Amino acid sequence: MSSAQDPFYIVKEEIQESIDKLQSTFRQWENSPGDSGEHVHLTKELLASCESIEWQVDELDKAIGVASRDPSWYGIDEVELEKRRRWTSTARTQVGNMKKTVIAGRDLNGFGSTSASGMRRELMRMPNNNQTDRSNQYAAQDDDFIQSESDRQMLLIKQQDEELDELSASVERIGGVGLTIHDELLAQEKIVDELGTEMDSTSTRLDFVQKKVAMVMKKAGVKGQIMMICFLLALFIILFVLVFFT
Repeated sequence: MSSAQDPFYIVKEEIQESIDKLQSTFRQWENSPGDSGEHVHLTKELLASCESIEWQVDELDKAIGVASRDPSWYGIDEVELEKRRRWTSTARTQVGNMKKTVIAGRDLNGFGSTSASGMRRELMRMPNNNQTDRSNQYAAQDDDFIQSESDRQMLLIKQQDEELDELSASVERIGGVGLTIHDELLAQEKIVDELGTEMDSTSTRLDFVQKKVAMVMKKAGVKGQIMMICFLLALFIILFVLVFFT
């Protein structure tokens, strides 16, 4: 996944912009008189901003923790994960130190200016990757992104399971039809075999009768054959009359 498509860098850029704004407000707070209304207002604004940034960094850390379970799925490696952890750790430390300085300045009512100056120098050393690689690094995987991706994967797995179940049912139906056809072919083959056997038996008996008739005709001679023909003709006439005229 490229930096332009990685949600980590989108969130990181938003947090970095908040930190930049926080630094500017901190400088105004640092230069304002401790007993002025502006100083009190800036103190409240700084504390609220610190709370918000700390919450965002915590959410970003949660997303990094989820990604660390399967880095290859998100297209990152351990080096990139460690780089992200270092950034969130540094950001949390610097914002936390700034918050402590503001609280101390509020409690001391102006006696914490030396600590504030030291904090300012510390903040100036804070890595600002947003200024060096803003063009190709965008923000983070938060819980909503991870949850949506997880839900999408679960939905795809469920759909694949349903398709596999349907395919399995179709295969079982086709197998049942195949078995039915196989049984029907065996039954038809048995009937054909029985019919062939009957035809062979009938052919054998017919040959036997034909041979007997031929032997009788041969023994009877010409006169006997004529008499047999006349007898059969008379029998046919009688049967014809009985069938059609009675």
